[in-house]
Amino acid sequence: MPRRQIGFWYRFAAVLCKPPLVVLIKRDWRGMEHIPAEGGFITAVNHNSHVDPFAYAHYQYNTGRVPRFLAKSGLFKKGLVGAAMRGTGQIPVYRESTDALSAFRAAIDAVERGECVAFYPEGTLTRDPDGWPMTAKTGAARVALQTKCPVIPVAQWGCNELLPPYAKKPHLLPRKTHHVLAGPPVDLSRFYDREMTADVLKEATEVIMAAVTRLLEEIRGEKAPETPYDPRRERVEQRRRTAEQAARQAAAAETAVAQTQAAGAGRDVSRTGTEEESGK
Repeated sequence: MPRRQIGFWYRFAAVLCKPPLVVLIKRDWRGMEHIPAEGGFITAVNHNSHVDPFAYAHYQYNTGRVPRFLAKSGLFKKGLVGAAMRGTGQIPVYRESTDALSAFRAAIDAVERGECVAFYPEGTLTRDPDGWPMTAKTGAARVALQTKCPVIPVAQWGCNELLPPYAKKPHLLPRKTHHVLAGPPVDLSRFYDREMTADVLKEATEVIMAAVTRLLEEIRGEKAPETPYDPRRERVEQRRRTAEQAARQAAAAETAVAQTQAAGAGRDVSRTGTEEESGK
């Protein structure tokens, strides 16, 4: 299959983005030999900073295999940014709409045309307190099992030190290092002959994310938690804690009211007794 040509818009984006990236970030880029020279494939990448899509795109641009990212549809409507997104062939994701499956179909079409589709399987910036990959959505696994294309796990670290997740101000100094490590394709062959059920997709996704996490462990030189952070479980737990706190506050308020009423009744009894004594 042919490889996607680097067109005008990608070169234009590179002219704009590469100079500040080179100035702000040092590079420790490894594993480029695992990026296929030809044919369609997927990269599965962890996400821990709003800067890392640009830095990772720079990494893969240097391999000659430019990625197509899945991105929020709203970005495609914003002037020059939207023109660049469309011109570079990025894939809009229409969440909570009848067009939600169009991104999945577009990703499959791109892979079958011999292109690279870059997935952030977590779907958003990690919410793990220590920056480890959290539980992921099944989109990358779905495309991989549908097309049987190579899935290249990629871990990155360092942009989160430049601009931490959900932070508004960057930490420019000292100059940060963007570490990227790509690994060999994830073996998903044991899933190919199985029906693509929710359980199969979940299991395949866990295999992909385990490979990404192992690479990040190698970069960071430490072990990740055995159980990935699950934002849905955390939301349930947060709601439970909120409900318990509300119940405690309500109970405390009821107790305070009861104590106030009891104290008032005691004062009334005392006052009545005093008046009776005075009348004797």
